[in-house]
Amino acid sequence: MIKLSLKCAEDHQFDSWFQSTEAFGKLKGAGLVTCAICGSDKVDKAIMAPRIRDSRSKAVKPASGELSTPANPAEQAIAELKRQIEQNSEYVGLNFAAEARDMYEGTTPARSIYGEAKPDEARKLIEDGVPVTPLPFRSGQKSN
Repeated sequence: MIKLSLKCAEDHQFDSWFQSTEAFGKLKGAGLVTCAICGSDKVDKAIMAPRIRDSRSKAVKPASGELSTPANPAEQAIAELKRQIEQNSEYVGLNFAAEARDMYEGTTPARSIYGEAKPDEARKLIEDGVPVTPLPFRSGQKSN
């Protein structure tokens, strides 16, 4: 595993873990690497300083299952929002547009959902008055 510092076209900087630099390249090429702050897929590696420690015994290890801790209040707020949404909503994946429309039209019972929609599908939902909002993160189902 390798931790990379990344930067999007909007100049947001964040870190993410990858199996290798080659894996990063493949995921980026497939459009699966997105900014943790704005969701943009225009992400590149940022300049990184080498991580040097004077002794293995002084190394700080993250808690079990934890990859990294949000670095600033904005990242902490987004992480908490993501946790709340994933805990209290149903992930419907690529069926999001159809599910949201069905609930709006009353053909499906209303419930809290989140998922993914193509830009044209999301635009059509908004134009039709369906109450949806983009989230400032990607679903855990596809995260790096």
